[in-house]
Formats: sequence, structure tokens, C-alpha cells
Amino acid sequence: SLVDRTGSLDDLIEITTIAEQVRETSLCGLGQTATVPLLEIINNFVDVLEQEFFEPSTPPQPVNSYVSAPCIEACPSKVDVPKYIDYIRDGKFTHSMGVILQKYPMVATCGRVCVRFCEQACRRTQIDEAVGIKTLKRFVADHEREVINDWFSAYKPAQTENKNLKVAVIGAGPAGISAAYHLLLKGYHVDMYEKKTVPGGMAATGIPEYRLPKKILSQEIGIIEKLGGKIHYDKALGRDIEIDSLFTDGYKAVFLGVGCHKGKSLNIPYEDPALVGYDFGVDFLLRLNRDYIDQGLPMTMGKKVVVVGGGNVAMDCARSALRMDGVEEVHLVYRRSEKEMPADHEEIEAAHDEGVIFHELTNPTKLIVEEGRLTGVELIRMQLGEIGKSGRRSVSSIDDSEFILACDNIIPAIGQEVESASFGSAAGLDFTRWGTLDVTDNLMTSRRGVFAGGDCVRGPATLVQAMEQGEKAARSIDDYLSLGRFRFNPDERMAQLVEGVQPMMSDGVEIPVEHLYRVKVQELDPEIRKKIFEEVEKPISVDQAYDEANRCMRCYRVYSAITER
Repeated sequence: SLVDRTGSLDDLIEITTIAEQVRETSLCGLGQTATVPLLEIINNFVDVLEQEFFEPSTPPQPVNSYVSAPCIEACPSKVDVPKYIDYIRDGKFTHSMGVILQKYPMVATCGRVCVRFCEQACRRTQIDEAVGIKTLKRFVADHEREVINDWFSAYKPAQTENKNLKVAVIGAGPAGISAAYHLLLKGYHVDMYEKKTVPGGMAATGIPEYRLPKKILSQEIGIIEKLGGKIHYDKALGRDIEIDSLFTDGYKAVFLGVGCHKGKSLNIPYEDPALVGYDFGVDFLLRLNRDYIDQGLPMTMGKKVVVVGGGNVAMDCARSALRMDGVEEVHLVYRRSEKEMPADHEEIEAAHDEGVIFHELTNPTKLIVEEGRLTGVELIRMQLGEIGKSGRRSVSSIDDSEFILACDNIIPAIGQEVESASFGSAAGLDFTRWGTLDVTDNLMTSRRGVFAGGDCVRGPATLVQAMEQGEKAARSIDDYLSLGRFRFNPDERMAQLVEGVQPMMSDGVEIPVEHLYRVKVQELDPEIRKKIFEEVEKPISVDQAYDEANRCMRCYRVYSAITER
């Protein structure tokens, strides 16, 4: 009757009673909070409701609704975390995988190396510990691997008008793989061009085997070919192909997913990339994965290795160096304190457990070189200052605190940047002052029909951030080719509004929750694993997955926005 505008005050009273019952008796966050906006409106705007529902005169205003949760909002790809955990709890593992595959194909990869923005936002931390979201993702991906492989092998894309349209994807890293995946599902013909001889980008060449076994990554990237896509290897933009030639060859759109593969220098005296014993972090990991592990080629290291940096790449370099033949000590140098390190705290703990020696509040000032070979590095003590505009504390050197640390190898791992040569002649492409590609909100570059995403747009980013950009670019390319314009995405706009008002962590009407600490993931013993490249983390059992899934509080929230007529 209210919808038909023939209601009465008794209808509002009945709705109020039902809403209060739902709020007070629900066992999850969604039920406890979903009725709150309705009750607030009834309690505070009765006169407006009477006019709208009891006195029909004007058409109702458009309403946009959006269902989310703190973990969903924290995830760049907006994966419906509570939903796929619910399916695990119900034993519907294939359904759980289906939820994640709506967003990206590299599920087992993400379940191993994701930095877990979702867990940082988990409201369970207010009670005990965050839900092991990444662990559950890895569990369901490993458990359903063969089922999913069989499904994609038998997949037949729908016959659509898109089938005759060709799209070129440059770079077979996470952003490119994600873009190709979604374009293939939409029915486009996709060719990928990869500079290296293996796909995966930094996931393949920059993440050690003990964190991400290459067979796992290879199986997931294989989905692209199962869907009908083709990957052409040893094809570099600017060397073997140009953007102009791609359009000449009949491609209707191009996606640039070039990664950041150039290491940043320390900018200190006697630093020289050609110096014996000097390797950028990304170059060290590339040689390690490609030459030492994949091909079994020798890779000489000295007894003492110094790694500079505090991010995940630095941790990967330090832990990998420990595993090399002949290495006795690995020292990690970072100019701020360990608390300020941007690396995943689990990676920091693992480095400690394996014997990496940490030098916090320390910074290199110059290299010590004798007869063309590195013999040490001069370091200086640092001190923290006030918190700056960036939200991080400033740092300054302490006078007369220099000291020498002897070493045979130094590995700067303080960041990466895009190689400008990666874009060839870059005809028609504009760049930002940071050297990244300048794109619109829809990820189109300054050249019509050319889109870009991932590291070449936002700078060095995480796996899941790159995959999200690939998905978004695929939507934009689809709009561009099928409509000639870009559609308004109400969910994306609602997500921006939700982020702006920050309501996700607000307390709802909570029923007391039992303390249940997260399932402990078994790992190889540090003394054993620090000399081998076998995967460190072991899979959890089905029973453990049920237990961990039961810890999820389903903190869904429903948001509505009324727009003008």
C-alpha cells in the first residue's frame, strides 16, 4: 500500500515494529544495521513520509542501493569477501571460487601473495584477530583447481558481435592478464604481446618460488589460452611492434599493461650498476627466478649481502639471498624504524625467523670499492622527526654516526619505475611528471582507442591493484567498442560516496561475539626452509577452512542514495 501511495499511519507503525525486531534479533551485522536508516527516517521525518506515501502527487525520486562491507571496500577489486566465505562455510567450494572469478582469474596467486587490504579492514580485529581471508582464498583455489581447469577447458564463449573485434594487450603481467580475461569473457578476440619469454610480469620474475610456486602461476595464466586468447612472447613494444602497426593490423583497441621493471638508484658516491656485487632488487629477483631456479644456471654470491629497503621486494631479496649457496649473512638496511616498514608484517617476521639481520634507522652514504669490486658500504645512523603531510614521520641523519659494514653484494630495493623505452615511439601518448601514462577516469590515454592500467599508470603497485585496473580497462574498452561512449557505473559512484563518508567501521547493534582466534597456518621450520626454495606456507585442511569461515561476522551494510528527479 505504501508503494501504491494508499497507505496509512498504521502501516508505518507495523513496519517500525518489524524493523526493530529484525535489528534486535539478527545474528549478523547486516541484519543488525540494515534497518537503522529506515527507523531513523520514520522517527525523524514522519511529515515527509506522510506526504510521500499518503498523498500521491509527485513521482518517487530515483534510489540507488549499494551493499558492501569493510573488507569489500578495502579490496581494490571489490571482491565480495563475505559471500565467498559463506560458500566455504556451507561446503560449496566451487560456488566460492565463482564469486572470486567474477573479478580476476589469478585466485591461487592472490591467495598466496596478496597484501590483504581486506584483513586490515576486518572488524573482527576489534574482538580478537582478523579473519584469515587470504588463507581461505588460497584454500578454495587449491581445492577447486582441477574443477576450474576443466570448466575453462570446456568453456565456449557466447557468439556475439564482439567476436570479430580484435583487441591487443601489451604486457602479460597481472593488469594485462586481468584485462584479457574480462575481454575474452565478453567475446572479444584478444592477442597479448609479452616482452619476456614467460608470462606473469613481476608475479613471475619478482616473487620468489617459496612464496609463489611458478606452476601455480602458470596454471592460472593458462586460463587465457583456454578462453581463446593468444600470448605472443619475446615481443616488445617499440622493438617488435608499434601502436600504429597494431591499428593497421586491424586491432580496434589497445591496452598497455607495462610494469615497473627498472630499479631506483641509491644516488650515493661510487654507486655503479656495472659494479661487481651490485644488483637492483628487481634484477636480482629476475636472475634468481629465470636463471638460477628455472634454468639451473650458476649464480655467484659472496658471503655477506646487504639489502637496502623496507618493502616486500626488499624482504623477498633478503630472504632469497639467504637461500643462495655460499651466503652466510644477509643484512637489511632501512632508514626508518621497523614499525614504519611498508612490507607485510608476516614477511618481516619471516625474515627475522630465518636469520636476516636488521639495521633500522640506518642509511647508506657511499659504497666502498676496491679494485673494481664492492667490499663494503658506509652507513649513517638516522633519527625520526615529526609526522609530515604524508602521514609518515620525517627522518634525518645523526652527525658523526657513520660506520662501515663489510659486504660482498649490495641489493638496492627502494622502489621501481617505468622504463620510458617501454612505450616505443609513444606517438600520441602523454605522460605525467612522474613518468607514468596520463589517463582519464576511464583509463583511456591521450590517444583515442589506447587504454592503460597497472604500474605504468599508478606506479609500482600490488598484484590486486593491478588486476583491478585490468578489469576496469576491460569495461571501458567494451563501452568504447560497443557503444562509442562510457557508461555511468552507479556502483563505482556509490563506492566513492561510501569511501568519502567513512561509515564502514561504525559500531552497529552488536550481539556479543565469541572469541575465536584464527587458524594457524603451518610453515616449514625456519632452519630447514632458509636454504631451500620450497613453498613455506602449507595448505589448511577442510576442517580448518570451516573453522576459519565461521569466524566471519558478515559485516554487510546497505547504503541508499536518492538522486534528483
